[in-house]
Amino acid sequence: MAKFSLPSSKAAFLSTAGLVALSTLGGCVGTADRELPSATYTNVQSAQNQEYIIGPLDKLNVHVWRNPELSADEIQVRPDGRLTIPLVRDMPAAGKTPTMLQEDIRLQLSQYIQDPIVSVIVTEFNGEFNTQIKIVGSTGKPAALPYRANMTVLDAMIAVGGLGEFAAGNKSKLIRTDRSTGKTQEYRLRLTDLLKRGDSKANVLLMPGDTIIVPESTF
Repeated sequence: MAKFSLPSSKAAFLSTAGLVALSTLGGCVGTADRELPSATYTNVQSAQNQEYIIGPLDKLNVHVWRNPELSADEIQVRPDGRLTIPLVRDMPAAGKTPTMLQEDIRLQLSQYIQDPIVSVIVTEFNGEFNTQIKIVGSTGKPAALPYRANMTVLDAMIAVGGLGEFAAGNKSKLIRTDRSTGKTQEYRLRLTDLLKRGDSKANVLLMPGDTIIVPESTF
């Protein structure tokens, strides 16, 4: 008896469909027929107030004024969220803002030097896992992206190389969890209209932790 095998595109579709099904098993998931409002941008001051939260694998420059031997350039936060620099071992970094981290380092160094002045600058961003924007399914390159203020679906799709060859863009979904209640909601995305037809009304603002799921066509 001849063996039957699925074309690679159909196998990929089944994998994506399974992912969509899994995403709805968490309970409290609403209908995906509803759509989010078109993107409107917060003012510059509001965006500036959203200070970045350091995540695992971020790279930092730590500068201690007048103490170059205690400074460190391009030091990477470990997967466990900690970092080590001279005189500071296994300092928790993930989940803190740069301002919070530099104050913690300053307190640690004050045991060894008088009135240290510390600055922390993030040079490579990954962000906390639960704030990353995940894009999966039929895209150029599925990825998890660090969230930033005023980030839109268009920004995210450009970052992953757009839609895949067989993507059903207008059947895409955005999964969003309300952090205050823990409830998850699905929204419909019209990615074909946005990316192929230039419909700016199909562009929506993202929130930290959003997941975008792009299925493949069934034909």
